[in-house]
Order: sequence, then C-alpha cells, then structure tokens
Amino acid sequence: MHNLSATRTFRLQQPLSLYRGRQISNICLAYECWGELNADKSNAILLLTGLSPGAHAASSPEDPEAGWWEQMLGSGKPIDTDNYFVICVNSLGSCKGSTGPASLNPDTGRPWRLEFPELALEDIAESAWQVVNSLGITQLDCLIGPSMGGMTALALLKQHPHCARRLINISSAVSATPFSIAIRSLQREAIVSDPNWQNGQYTDNRWPVSGMRLARKLGMISYRSADEWLGRFGRQSQDHFPPTVYGMNFAVESYLEAQAQKFIGQFDPVCYVYLSRAMDWFDAGDRHAGTVSDMLRQTNLESALVIGVSTDLLFPIQQQKDIAKELQAADIKTQMHDLDCIQGHDAFLIDIENFGPLVAQFLA
Repeated sequence: MHNLSATRTFRLQQPLSLYRGRQISNICLAYECWGELNADKSNAILLLTGLSPGAHAASSPEDPEAGWWEQMLGSGKPIDTDNYFVICVNSLGSCKGSTGPASLNPDTGRPWRLEFPELALEDIAESAWQVVNSLGITQLDCLIGPSMGGMTALALLKQHPHCARRLINISSAVSATPFSIAIRSLQREAIVSDPNWQNGQYTDNRWPVSGMRLARKLGMISYRSADEWLGRFGRQSQDHFPPTVYGMNFAVESYLEAQAQKFIGQFDPVCYVYLSRAMDWFDAGDRHAGTVSDMLRQTNLESALVIGVSTDLLFPIQQQKDIAKELQAADIKTQMHDLDCIQGHDAFLIDIENFGPLVAQFLA
C-alpha cells in the first residue's frame, strides 16, 4: 500500500462556489511539497496533474516510493528542488486524498457518488490556488501543467490573472477536440453500461470491473502512437492470458489487459467519469469577453514554455501551437517546441531525455 506520510491535507475554511453552480463545504485537498520556500516566498512552483495521478509526483525522505514524474522532479533534476519549492495538489474530484464523488457526504454519511455537484476544471484550479495561498504564497514563480493539468493551469490564469510569472504548458489545449471528447465519451459509456455500475451505487464487492477495464484500454490506445505499438509489439503472439473467442492472441492485447487490470483498483469509477467530463466541458475562453489572448493579456505572465508531441492523438500538436499563438498574441515571451517522440501523449511521462532539458533551460 502507498505510504501517505509525505502527503499533507488542507481543509478549505469556507464553502467553495462551483463554476457550474451549487456550493460544496468541508473540502479537503491532498498535496505534497518538495524543496524549501525562500524568505520572500518567490520560488514556488505549482504542479497541476493529469486526470489520474495523485499528489505524489516524486519521492521524498518521508515517502521514498517513486512518484509519477520521478525523473523530472527532485534535487538536480529538471524541476530542481535545490532551487524551487514545488507543490503538487491532488485534484478536487479525484479519489487520491482529495474530496470527490468517492468521498463521504457529511450530510448523509454515504459516498457522494452521483450526488456530487457538477465539477469543472475551474473548480480544480480554484481549490489548488487556495492550497497555495494557505502556504502564504501570493504569486508563483512558475505554473506547470501537463495534459489535463495544462488546461487547469489556463483555468487558474483565467480566474487569478496575477497568480504566476511563468507558465509551462505541456501536451494540453485551450479546449478539447471532437476526437478526444469522443474517446472520453466512449470511456464513460463503458463504465456506466457495466451492470455493476448501478447508477453509481456500486459496492466494493460489485465493482464495475468490466467497464473500467474497457475505459482504461481505450485510454491507453489514445495515449500512445501507432508507430510505438508497431515498434514494441508488431504481430508478436502472447501467452500471458488465455485466448478467447474474440481475441487475446497478440502481445498488444495482453499489454492492454495488464494495464487495465492494474488500473481497476487504483481509481474510482465515478471520479473518472466526473474528471473526464470536466475536461470535455473546459474552454479557456469561456465566460470571458474576448479571445483567449485577451484573457492572457490580463495576466502577469512574463514568459511561457509550450511543449507538444507530433504523434499525440489525444492532444494534437496543433493545439499546443494554438496555445503558443495565443500567448504570443498577448505579448508574452513564448517558446514553442514540437517534439518528434514516438510515445504519443504519454511522452511527457516517459521521454525525459527530450522533455527534461527544455524544462530545465526554461526554469534556469
């Protein structure tokens, strides 16, 4: 079991008014920190996560288990904790320590499930900003967001224009493409079509296993590139799982099955549905009079780094070019890098050899 000794908890003192209406009280947020905050609190970095990661982005003396961005974050690494104080917050709506649909509703004593209010990335951004403020930090040196975290970073800038001096936006977008919406829609449909879903009232003994398996497999297919599947697996056969009438003959099938089985117990189905839907709804220009560049022009951003991957199916490279264009139109000094990584959307988690130097040079 994961050791949570490095994880801190912050409880919001006031109810949070949500972007799509309603309020929620008694919100707890899990977060972790690395490095030392300097005297004038000017060296803070906020790291916002993708859909499924928790706050444990890297190991620490309190928790030596490797984090989800272990090679990127730490002493002497691209996000160098010898120089920066880094905060990573588990998203509101997640199931890894923060309040979400899997948490107990204090009014009923039962899990919120589908009674949880509709969630937007703006709510995730606002709650993370309250964690930052609780540490006495009023402006970040840098705001970093990969994937969903990059969208959340834009949501934070929209709501708190003076929150950061610099931005690193990785494999993200100002809004979702029809393709990514379609993939996530199918993932949600797979989950809610599982007989054990029971309108969100599933139990530990009757978990929507089949739905989560299929959702994860769809996700994995969209996270990687066709060239990587070809290079890694080709038409190799497999002997890890018994063949069935519908397949399980090839190595790529056994890989997807192994990844799916690992994920089933790691993430709550209704949290997955809520966060996935929040990504589809997001639009950086929503509720703002003017363009995204008009919104960014109101911020305190001095510079930005945008990185995308040419093989990314889920967040195509054009979306990162669009972010860079909006930043440049707002007169923000912006670097844009189009990396030719074979790993598709997941490249930022894997190809540290290419991503790391760009991040390190920008922060330096």
